[in-house]
Amino acid sequence: MHRGSPGGVRENEAVPASTTTPSRRGEPSRLQSAVFQPIGDAGRAALVERRIAEAITGGVLAPGTKLPAESELARLFGVAPATAREALHSLRERRLVVTRRGRSGGSFVAETANAAEFATRALCAMSRVALRDLAAHYLAVTGACVALAAQRADPSEILRIRGRLDRYTGNDPLTWRRLADDAHLEISALSQSARLTREQMRLQAEFSPFLALVDASEADRDRSRSQLLAVLDAVAAADSAAATGRVRESIMDAVDRLIDHRAELARS
Repeated sequence: MHRGSPGGVRENEAVPASTTTPSRRGEPSRLQSAVFQPIGDAGRAALVERRIAEAITGGVLAPGTKLPAESELARLFGVAPATAREALHSLRERRLVVTRRGRSGGSFVAETANAAEFATRALCAMSRVALRDLAAHYLAVTGACVALAAQRADPSEILRIRGRLDRYTGNDPLTWRRLADDAHLEISALSQSARLTREQMRLQAEFSPFLALVDASEADRDRSRSQLLAVLDAVAAADSAAATGRVRESIMDAVDRLIDHRAELARS
C-alpha cells in the first residue's frame, strides 16, 4: 500500500503557520491558529466578530488570551482596519473582550468568558436529534480523514503524535483538550486532503466544547486518551477500516455520555 512522505497536507496547505499572539498558557494551538485566517471576500465586521466570538465561547481562545493588535487583526482576516475595530467594539459590548491601555495593554478575552458555561447552555438548548446530527457530521469527516491517513501517512508521523499523547501526565482539562484537538487536526492533515482538513478544523471547533464537558474528570480523560491512541494505532498499521471503526466507537461513546450529562443537568 502506498503511503505518502512526511509533511501533512500536500495539496494546498490547510493548516498554515500562524503569527497569532500566544495565549498565556503557551504557543497557540492549531485551532487558535485557525481562528485568525482570512474570511474571504465578504470582509464584514460581523464575520470577524462571529469568528472570534465562536473561538471564545468554544474555548479555543481562553480567558486572558491577548488578541493580535487591531492592525494585525485586519491583516490576518484580510479586512480593513476599520472593520477589525468595529468587530472588537461589538465584542466588548458583548463582554467577551476587554481592552486595556498602557504599555502592556491591548485586547484580551474577558476573564468572565467561561467556555464550560457556554457549552453547558448550548447542550441544554440542543435537542437529542440535533446532537446526534452534529455527531454524525463529525463522524463522517473524521472517519474519512483517518481512513485516508491510514493509506497515506508515514508511520514516523503517527509516532510523533503518539509521543505527545504518551507524555501527557497532567491533570489540567484545558491542556488535555488542546492536546486532543491538535492530535485530531494533525491526523486530518495526514489525509493529504486540504478540503477535509479545513472541514475538520471547523467541526473540531464546534464539537470540542461538548467533548470537554464529558472529559471533566481524570478518569474520563484517560478513557478518551485510550480511545485516541487506539485510532492512532490503527492508522499506523495502515488499517483504514479499523481506524474508522475506532473513531465511530469513540464518538458514539462521547454522544452517549453527553446525553447522560444533559439528562443530569435537566434533573438538577
